[in-house]
Amino acid sequence: MGAAQSQGSGTGPWYDESTTHRFRQGLLPIGGTYAVPAVDDGGTRGGTSSDEHMNVDKVNSMPTDLLGREYETFPAPEPLRQHGPARIIAMCNQKGGVGKTTSSINIAGALSQYGRRVLIVDFDPQGAATVGLGINANTVENTVYTALFDMSVDPHEVIHATDFENIDIMPANIDLSAAEVQLVTEVGREQVLASVLRKVRNEYDVIIVDCQPSLGLLTVNALTAADGVIIPVAAEFFALRGVALLMQSIEKVQSRINPRLEVYGVLVTMFTRTLHCEEVLQRIYEAFQGKVFHSVISRSIKLPDATVAAAPITIYAPGHKTAKEYREVARELIAKGIVP
Repeated sequence: MGAAQSQGSGTGPWYDESTTHRFRQGLLPIGGTYAVPAVDDGGTRGGTSSDEHMNVDKVNSMPTDLLGREYETFPAPEPLRQHGPARIIAMCNQKGGVGKTTSSINIAGALSQYGRRVLIVDFDPQGAATVGLGINANTVENTVYTALFDMSVDPHEVIHATDFENIDIMPANIDLSAAEVQLVTEVGREQVLASVLRKVRNEYDVIIVDCQPSLGLLTVNALTAADGVIIPVAAEFFALRGVALLMQSIEKVQSRINPRLEVYGVLVTMFTRTLHCEEVLQRIYEAFQGKVFHSVISRSIKLPDATVAAAPITIYAPGHKTAKEYREVARELIAKGIVP
């Protein structure tokens, strides 16, 4: 098994020298090694070819719908011949820790493998999506904060290519925390992000805005710029409590600022086969009916592993169950016409 060695005495970029993708996580606060799946001489991970990995998405290997609905199959889409204009999706929930950033990165990873060009806008001052794709935002000259408030900066100067084909990111860091205060005095304060994304929209098929866990002005900006919202909801009681408040905020934005805004769906995350999770899932279904995505994202230790490797799980461990689930979400988005 190949191992990624930390550089220096205690911290450094971790990567696996035997792979074509140099998985790494920037700086980690501990020394030692981080093991990733070995790649044999034939260029395959774990002895399985990339073609075989894509074939694991056969319908009979996917879980049935846990809500009792008739399971719907979504075929693998054809690659696009031309790109743009992008569908803008806000990944939004004011409850923290429900899988917004994880879902943003992994849905982007799945869509990119289906030939869609994806831009992730990290709209959270914690910068988790930025770190999760292997970029140290503290060393980046321009971030999404710069694009919001410096009109002389072209948004293209803020966008960074990642190590993964078809995925770009507009990074964020702690500077974005000042934006809430600064936006209060801005003219057309709810429209600032929309004006930034308008300049790059024609170059992508999907723009995913990874929102912070709040309902402040940054989130209102994301909802104003978006065509629709995906709401990740963890399969636990506390995650349910704030969804009603979020829906009220979405309805206010729809009625006052952005009438085209839709709720594309509710994505259930961190699911395990326990009575509690199944009861929560049933409550979600009762509230949202057909808006609940058919694919439910299971709780998995492989997701933190992929985060440490700074890669979408669909690329880091393409044959894993959770990778299949995220690819099924991507197929559903395309099949329903939400994503081109």
